[in-house]
Amino acid sequence: MSGNNRIALMLPKLSTYGGAEGFAFRLADILTANGYPVDFICARQETAEPKGVNVVPVGRPPLGRAAKIAWYAYAAEQARKRGGYGLTISMGKTVRQDVLRMSGGPLSEFWRLSKRAYAQGFEREFKMLRRRLAPANRLIRHLERRALENQELCIAVSHRVQDWLLDAHPWLDKRQMKVIYNRPDLTRFTPASEDERTLIRSNMGLGAADQLIVLAGTNFALKGLGTLIRALALLPREVRVHVAGDRNPGRFKALAQSLAVQDRVAFLGRVDDMPSLYQASDLFCLPSFYDTCSNAVLEALASGTRVISSKDNGSSYFLPPDRIVDDSGDAQALALAIEQALNTPRPQGFQWPEDVESGLEPYLALAHDRLG
Repeated sequence: MSGNNRIALMLPKLSTYGGAEGFAFRLADILTANGYPVDFICARQETAEPKGVNVVPVGRPPLGRAAKIAWYAYAAEQARKRGGYGLTISMGKTVRQDVLRMSGGPLSEFWRLSKRAYAQGFEREFKMLRRRLAPANRLIRHLERRALENQELCIAVSHRVQDWLLDAHPWLDKRQMKVIYNRPDLTRFTPASEDERTLIRSNMGLGAADQLIVLAGTNFALKGLGTLIRALALLPREVRVHVAGDRNPGRFKALAQSLAVQDRVAFLGRVDDMPSLYQASDLFCLPSFYDTCSNAVLEALASGTRVISSKDNGSSYFLPPDRIVDDSGDAQALALAIEQALNTPRPQGFQWPEDVESGLEPYLALAHDRLG
């Protein structure tokens, strides 16, 4: 391939930890495997790059968050100009690119919806004040606008994100946009046989009568864990909740104790074997206040478990209406949805809709169309 077939991927961090980071790492790998020279323009490298990928480090100043964001936007743009790339793909916090993948949604919509995760009154108002005054957030809003103005194709990771983008930036309806969902590894996330599932549950100390609900995430407040714990208090004693994630769960342990369900909630910390946890569960529940496209929901579906989530999670596109809660803070409605779901047969796996673009292949096709 000629020099003009070189592709630049732009993201502040080269890592396999994190949704955008993991996606960018896999995209670099598949593009290189298909013969495209790939530069990864990053401020920080936390893991070895995929074979054949050339890392272009731009560094990061030992200053505050706003300075780091500003420096990366400037330095990545200079690297892009020097590179003479045939195609540039950004995952955010850049100024100019050919393709902009929006995995986080517009900041204004995130603020509007996520504030509901905090108690009304001082806690919520103080949180919003801190957000509005933070220099980094003002800079992020500016870069979001610049990046959306300076792109040829905007890719949203769900129809929900596309709607949020159009609400926040109505002028985007005249620009080229498309939706490409994340797709889990369907060889890794698969349903277990009844014998395999029984063994997994036995190793977890679960009996045949126990009904296990799983929630996974990092920001427990945003994922609606408080609502789930309050719903648990309304459900029979054989219903249990296991929480995967390594954030400090102190306030949620206290909530469980105040509702006398502390013996029915287990905080697992970081879980390396998520496929087994999904397979052991009777229900995966993620009543998120804001989620652009939860990978965990898609992984749970692929693993053959029932799933409930909220209308403000992009992954709910794949759920039937009775498995989608309208109000992420309504514990009674969530408890009712859980009770109904647990009384239905376990699904036999999940067939990815053929008419929904997803995964890495559409990006590879885009590179083929652009560069040959």
